[in-house]
Amino acid sequence: MLLHLHPLLAVPLWRQLRHLGGVGLVLLGLADNSLIPLTGSMDVLTIWLAARHHEPWPYYAVMATLGAVIGGYITYGLARKGGKEMMERKLSKKRAAQFSKAFASWGFAAIVIPALLPPPFPFLPFLLAAGAMQYPRKKFLAALVLGRGIRYFIEAALGFVYGRHILRFFTKYYKPAVAILIALAVIGTAVTLVQYLRYKQKLATTTASS
Repeated sequence: MLLHLHPLLAVPLWRQLRHLGGVGLVLLGLADNSLIPLTGSMDVLTIWLAARHHEPWPYYAVMATLGAVIGGYITYGLARKGGKEMMERKLSKKRAAQFSKAFASWGFAAIVIPALLPPPFPFLPFLLAAGAMQYPRKKFLAALVLGRGIRYFIEAALGFVYGRHILRFFTKYYKPAVAILIALAVIGTAVTLVQYLRYKQKLATTTASS
């Protein structure tokens, strides 16, 4: 079972990442595409930085894509080395079989399309499936660059065009937004903990019976 981190956990680092600019996007991309993803954090920071206009917006799109590709490749590499056993440990056998079937049917598109879709659509299982099924590195990287590149270039462009409205919204509704994120974090953490405990209990029962 995946222990899924909520984007709220990145809030204490928000100012530091903002000051780092494009470098902050690369660092965040490494975490967001790891085994403990920060759902939505890359999208928010990309739009925010592009809205600030400190650098040309394509720069932020490129840096976001770079961070996502590096992070995604690391996860792919770990899954490639660990094989299907690792994917089953992280996702459970049932979910691993579902994602493996989807990946076997769609191949290249099974990376590009999920990489394009916004949160909360899960992307990590497709990274694990690509590695576990030994999908060719060059094709994997091409698909990941294409999907994430289109996504972050669109977001950075939107941040640039509608920057004033976006910044005004964050400034005006900052406290309510944080309150909502806290509530979602509590709910998400509770649900994740329950699912994880159930998975551990099921695993212990299976081990004992065998």
